[in-house]
Amino acid sequence: STFEKRHNKKQAVCRRYRGRFYHFEKQIFARCGYLAKCMRKYDRDEKACRRRTQGIGRMKHLNKVFKRFRNGIREGGVAKKVEAVAPAPASAAAK
Repeated sequence: STFEKRHNKKQAVCRRYRGRFYHFEKQIFARCGYLAKCMRKYDRDEKACRRRTQGIGRMKHLNKVFKRFRNGIREGGVAKKVEAVAPAPASAAAK
């Protein structure tokens, strides 16, 4: 029958979005246009643009920015020296 011949795959998993959208013959990811540097985006696909907004991918740069912000965005300086606290005298501890 015809179903016995269907053992080959046309699409694989996308490296950018982990969806099964890579087309072997076209050599392109259907959803995001991966292999091209810029994202596949059309104004007519308003909902699709919302689905892949900020926070969908790795956010490699933004995660670094968030980390710097939590630490007060210190740039171009030397870390402040933390002075050790002197231990209390033994006579004061006995009282």
